[in-house]
Amino acid sequence: MTITYANPGYFYLLLLLIPIVAWYIWKNGKTIPSMRVSTTSTFKGIGKGYKTYLMHLPFILRMLAITAVIFALARPQSSDNLSNKNVEGINIVMALDISESMRAEDLKPTRLDAAKKIGAEFVMNRPNDNIGLVVFAGESFTQSPLTTDKTALVSLLNNVSDDMMEDKGTAIGLGIANAVNRIKDVDAPSKVIILLTDGSNNRGEIDPLTAADLAATYKVKVYTIGVGTNAPQAPIRINGQRLMMPVDIDETTLKNIASKTGGRYYRATNNESLKSIYAEIDQLEKTKIQVTEYCKKSEEYLPWAIAALILFILEIVLRKTLLRHIP
Repeated sequence: MTITYANPGYFYLLLLLIPIVAWYIWKNGKTIPSMRVSTTSTFKGIGKGYKTYLMHLPFILRMLAITAVIFALARPQSSDNLSNKNVEGINIVMALDISESMRAEDLKPTRLDAAKKIGAEFVMNRPNDNIGLVVFAGESFTQSPLTTDKTALVSLLNNVSDDMMEDKGTAIGLGIANAVNRIKDVDAPSKVIILLTDGSNNRGEIDPLTAADLAATYKVKVYTIGVGTNAPQAPIRINGQRLMMPVDIDETTLKNIASKTGGRYYRATNNESLKSIYAEIDQLEKTKIQVTEYCKKSEEYLPWAIAALILFILEIVLRKTLLRHIP
């Protein structure tokens, strides 16, 4: 954290303290009373009282109070530095299937919950990457644009649920096309989409392979992950009932999407295999990306204002009581 001042010109007022101090010293020297006596033997053994040592304290407190007021007027602000820097990173859009079948419990506790948890760990382990999030079912929308704010991204990822869309089904082509749209204009040689789905394309106006051609045109690699057990059926809970549903992953299409774009296809049959897949993708090539770090400023004048008030009150109290001057 660094401290900056919104109105640094007010610090010139500190120069006024110099003549004030000089005037005080001059005035104090002229007003010290004197008395002529024939002998000082009567006063031997009498030491200086505590008021002698504290006589200048009110003036010192006033100078400190004025200084605190000037610092408050200068408006100190705490902030993190705003900077542009080049770091090793990669641009990634995560395209996540949130169709109803992602409630299946062959991954624990469900496919979607496992994808969210392991995906969040993947995000937090890549601090320098620009990462965005696209979700899809029967349609697709952007949950988060490309960002380096991993805390915000993970929060948005955790808020994803399979009931976010009324349009049911699995529109893989739309999910890819939306992800490509989020990343295609990024000025970087390395652009990646991680597509996670548990089904076959059965909705949407865009064919998955057409969307893959679009990704290849913009030099976007698509890594595809098919999620689901190798068994023919998987348990799923619908309306409180535990049923069995068929496992229907179009591996051929997912492999073709990855092949067309220079990516790779993975199959996740349990939590451990999904975690190892993300660990392998974590080893993707990295490239220089420019990151702009923004900061949020906070006003810090209040402590100075409070200090000035306390010093003024303390000076007045001392002048009127303990260090009162009798004319």
